[in-house]
Amino acid sequence: MHKQVNKTPIKNRIGGVFLPVRDIEKAKTWYCKILGLTDGEIQFGHIFSVPMEGTAGLILDTMPMWRDENSNLSTYQVPSIQFVTDDLKASYQFLKENNVELMTNIQDDFYFVFKDPDGNVLMICRDLSNKD
Repeated sequence: MHKQVNKTPIKNRIGGVFLPVRDIEKAKTWYCKILGLTDGEIQFGHIFSVPMEGTAGLILDTMPMWRDENSNLSTYQVPSIQFVTDDLKASYQFLKENNVELMTNIQDDFYFVFKDPDGNVLMICRDLSNKD
């Protein structure tokens, strides 16, 4: 644990990670399937909070106020989120069987990169915190 040097009202914790998506219903369905989650409620017509372990959640958002004049929304083109797994090969095979766009093969027996349906680039890594 790091010692906090300056007093601040801002907590040293990530409350959630926002991921831009084009269609909230499709994104919700895809992420629930890939992460093995049950359905949840879409809030404000454009946000779905995916419950996650280790952080407050992954937030899928159509981000209406961040779109350009043509209603386009930028997606992450580098791996910005790392999901973890205890079985890298099974995870790779699972995504392959679910027609997920795989950008790499398994690299260094540690990770691989893929895209969500909106083109966001994501990563799955072997969980090093699990020492079993």
